[in-house]
Amino acid sequence: MAEPVTRPTGASVTAFLNAIEEEQKRKDSKALVALFKDVTGKKPEMWGPSIIGFGRYDMLYANGKTQEWLRVGFSPRKNELSIYIMGSRPDAAAKLKKLGKAKSSRACLYVKRLADVDLGVLKDLIADRWEELAERYPS
Repeated sequence: MAEPVTRPTGASVTAFLNAIEEEQKRKDSKALVALFKDVTGKKPEMWGPSIIGFGRYDMLYANGKTQEWLRVGFSPRKNELSIYIMGSRPDAAAKLKKLGKAKSSRACLYVKRLADVDLGVLKDLIADRWEELAERYPS
C-alpha cells in the first residue's frame, strides 16, 4: 500500500504563506493561521505540499485501519480557501446559515475571501470541530 501524500512534511509554514502569489489570498491565509492558532492553541504545520494543519489524531476507518490526520486546517487553493472543519455537530447547519458567502461539503468549507464571512461564526465552527474530534479521538 502506498504511503499517503497528505502527511506532516516539516516544511516551513511561513515560507509557504509568503510564496502565495495572490496578495489577498496570502493575507487571508495569514489571518486564518492566526485564527486557528487562537482557537486550538497549536502551532501550524504543513501537511503535504499545500495544507496547513493544526493538531493531529489517528482517524479510524470502518475497515479498522487508522491514518494520522490533521484535526483542523486549511489550504489556499487556486479558486478558494478550503477549510477542513466540517463535522457532525447538530447546530452546524444553523451556524453555516449565519456564516455568509461560503459553500460546504461533508468535510470542507469553501470560501473565496475571508471578507465574505463572519469571522466569529467561523471561529465557532473551528472550535466545534476541534472539540468534536477531541471527544471522538481522545489523545
